[in-house]
Amino acid sequence: MEDVSQGLTEPLKTSSEALEFLANIELDEVQQCLFPDSLVTVSDTGKELGELCISIQKTVHKSQLCFLIHANSHGAIDSIPCGTSITGYVSPTFETLEQEHHEYVKLQGHNLDRKSHMVQQDGQLVVHKVTQEEEELREQTLTFPLTSLRGFVSEASNLLLLRILAQRKNFPENMKFLSFDAETQICLSTYRELGEKKQVIGRETVDVFGIERIVDTVEDIPAMWQCYFLHDGHLASRVQVGSPVMMKLLKLPEFITGDDQDDKPVFEKRSLVWEEDMQLYSKFLDRKEELKADHMSYVRHHPELRALLADFLQFLLLRKPQDIFSFAREYFAPFCSQRPPGDTFKSTRSLT
Repeated sequence: MEDVSQGLTEPLKTSSEALEFLANIELDEVQQCLFPDSLVTVSDTGKELGELCISIQKTVHKSQLCFLIHANSHGAIDSIPCGTSITGYVSPTFETLEQEHHEYVKLQGHNLDRKSHMVQQDGQLVVHKVTQEEEELREQTLTFPLTSLRGFVSEASNLLLLRILAQRKNFPENMKFLSFDAETQICLSTYRELGEKKQVIGRETVDVFGIERIVDTVEDIPAMWQCYFLHDGHLASRVQVGSPVMMKLLKLPEFITGDDQDDKPVFEKRSLVWEEDMQLYSKFLDRKEELKADHMSYVRHHPELRALLADFLQFLLLRKPQDIFSFAREYFAPFCSQRPPGDTFKSTRSLT
């Protein structure tokens, strides 16, 4: 287990403006953010490539009141299946109690699957990473003292924070939070206003408010996302700068006000298409390859299986019985230790 904080000569810190912003978030504000979002992923030509779903709801995790945040994005870019899934538990003070993060890209002949799990444990944030690239499997466990992560924003809490920022619209300029880059190294995540613009959603043109998030990296160029929101915090569009695709809202949702906000939001029941669920489909492919390898290994170690089946098929084609099941039962009957000796094909002659 590696303690990353010990290698930092000058630890990065969340800005005072960002800390003050977090401290001033009221529980009622968070209550206004408990709703689902559903966007489609489209190419620059307008072709639908996938889907992004985000939901936030109140829950209890390990006897602690918190918010369950789930996001799932899947699709195919240039005919390459890829996706991301995030499930996190975030406290009312925006501490990430636990988070699961899964990413995959399935190239022909080169698959990449990355999973990470972070959890608060004994005053530390423990992050366990598993990366599988073809046959190579790499695992790593990192620890970060919680005292060094004041103002830390995970990928899960980021989704909630964006809704708060969108509903407020006005926030300080120097909004810098601690975060992780793609390699789970501590970095700074900066939020800034993009102002308002018009966006066509369905048949209507509405005002949307933009927020840009910039995640610095230690060894690469910063990653930037630009998100535009409706006035109640619903996500209207999202794009990663430099990406050939964007995610956008196709239909206006029902607007939420403080009077009709329900503590237990009702989510539309949707049928499960397991092929489109990133985690289920990934598990299916993994299990499929595992079974295939296991079956091939068994056949290689038992060459008599091929000979037995070949003999049966040859005899079947010579006799051409009408009742194949009865013929097979009689053919394999001698292999049964409890069968009395006799003419194996006494009855199958009548079936031919």
